[in-house]
Amino acid sequence: MIENRIKEFRAKSGMKQEELAAKVGVRRETIGNLEKGRYNPSLILAWRIAAVFGVSIEEIFTVSE
Repeated sequence: MIENRIKEFRAKSGMKQEELAAKVGVRRETIGNLEKGRYNPSLILAWRIAAVFGVSIEEIFTVSE
């Protein structure tokens, strides 16, 4: 399972789901589903999200067993 800290990074930057979605080219629902762990991102989407926040993918996404 892939866990993420998207909501945490989004809150720190004062960004709404809609804003992040627009920046990475997905719908707001996709961001919501990612934050709730209902959806695992593609590598490209994970990279885009990390780039928005200026951090590495590993700082936002972790794999748990």
